[in-house]
Amino acid sequence: MAYSQNHFNKVREAQSRAYAPYSNFKVGAYLKTKDGKEFYGANVENAAYGEAICAERSSLVAAISQGYRPGDFESITVTVDAESPSSPCGACRQVIKELCDDDMPIYLTNHKGDMIETTIRELLPLGFSGKDLNL
Repeated sequence: MAYSQNHFNKVREAQSRAYAPYSNFKVGAYLKTKDGKEFYGANVENAAYGEAICAERSSLVAAISQGYRPGDFESITVTVDAESPSSPCGACRQVIKELCDDDMPIYLTNHKGDMIETTIRELLPLGFSGKDLNL
């Protein structure tokens, strides 16, 4: 499925749920499964900064907790209120690598509607995940 205005509308809705009182950098994630289910994620900050969770991981954890498994995801869209779309942090890249297909579309957007399409293969070249353990 290609990126659409619906992706943008949904990810902005997710972003509105962010809790970012320290950085004021609100991030939203809209995750779509291959069977059409939707999950929203938002960054949730904490005064103990290391305990915060990013929007991308928030949406993926919600989906996994509802019974979805690695490879069940169609796309993830991420948005920020910045001049340019922002890329997922290293921790999020690792979780995306673990739970998503290497060629799954990742749509990076901003408040203006700018969009960059990428994949985890491009964002985390030579990445390592459970797929590499040959179990």
